[in-house]
Amino acid sequence: MMCIEQRIEELRAELAACTDRQEISQISAELQAALAERARIEARIATMFGLPD
Repeated sequence: MMCIEQRIEELRAELAACTDRQEISQISAELQAALAERARIEARIATMFGLPD
């Protein structure tokens, strides 16, 4: 299973190399979802360890 950081970097690389508008839109949506997932993971970790936001 690919970790979220790897997925984000992969999507950023794909986006940088993409020229097709439809594909750019799809990759952008996937990247935003991955970034949101990373934020959720970080928030859970902060809650578990009592860290400030």
